[in-house]
Amino acid sequence: MTENNTSLDIIDAFFANEKKTSLPPDHKSGFVAILGSPNVGKSTLLNAIIGEKIAIVTDKAQTTRNRIVGILTKENYQIVFLDTPGIHDPKTKLGKYMVKTAYSAEKDVDITLMLVDAKIGIRERDREIISKLDKSRLIVAINKADIVSKEILAKHKMLLESLGVETVFIISAKYSEGLPNLERELARRLMPGPQFYPADMHTDMPERFIASELIREKMLLNLRDEIPHGVGIEIEKYEEKENLTNIGAVIYCERNSHKGIIIGKKGAMLKKIGMESRRDLEMMTGTKVFLELYVRVKEDWRNSTLMLGSLGYKD
Repeated sequence: MTENNTSLDIIDAFFANEKKTSLPPDHKSGFVAILGSPNVGKSTLLNAIIGEKIAIVTDKAQTTRNRIVGILTKENYQIVFLDTPGIHDPKTKLGKYMVKTAYSAEKDVDITLMLVDAKIGIRERDREIISKLDKSRLIVAINKADIVSKEILAKHKMLLESLGVETVFIISAKYSEGLPNLERELARRLMPGPQFYPADMHTDMPERFIASELIREKMLLNLRDEIPHGVGIEIEKYEEKENLTNIGAVIYCERNSHKGIIIGKKGAMLKKIGMESRRDLEMMTGTKVFLELYVRVKEDWRNSTLMLGSLGYKD
């Protein structure tokens, strides 16, 4: 994995390389950070608004660990989204990295898009997050609107407005409801600016990083809660040939007992994770994929600065 670029890095690289294209005179661009508590649908929203699977999605909290870049390009504007880890009460160095990543993204962007969960409501953590954000750049979207009544949504909206939030949208990222209006508001707020990425580019995340995330997604979907949160993926080999991509990945877990569960009886669980990962990897690469998975135990790796750095979780 590699460290993700900040919006300032992207701007510097753009002007350093003079990647100027022929654009309309009124072309606009900008950066939007997607923030919120865990499991409010940030990655689902990113994928829906981009129209591609950029970030992995599960129903488990803290699925996103890194800052994920998604790029939306239209004729007159380009929006660079930064999907961030869920803001929670961290108990490990990895957790602290994730929360720091989320808040640091907000400092570099033009617009902050915060999501709250319509079913759960506005929690104390949500209030705390809102209190730390620049209200002039803040939009709040009440997500999962498809599962609650209009009366409940109206109460959530009134509470957010009482907290100083001026712009509130009601959406369902899962069903893409309310997203056109949200996108129009984001585009309206953009300032005149260049196109930072080619029009057909949806993310700047390296394929090695995406491969590791796809494998981790399958582990989150197939294993019980406590195990995948203690798992890290390292891509040791990524070889691209004309019609074949060879990938070798190490799955790090924290206990020998977890290793046995990940592998499963006669290797059944690891085989299932590999098959499901290979399917998505072949869609990503457009080639056949030969995938090798290895499981290694690294006790308490989530509190090891060295291990966090080697897996790409570094400032």
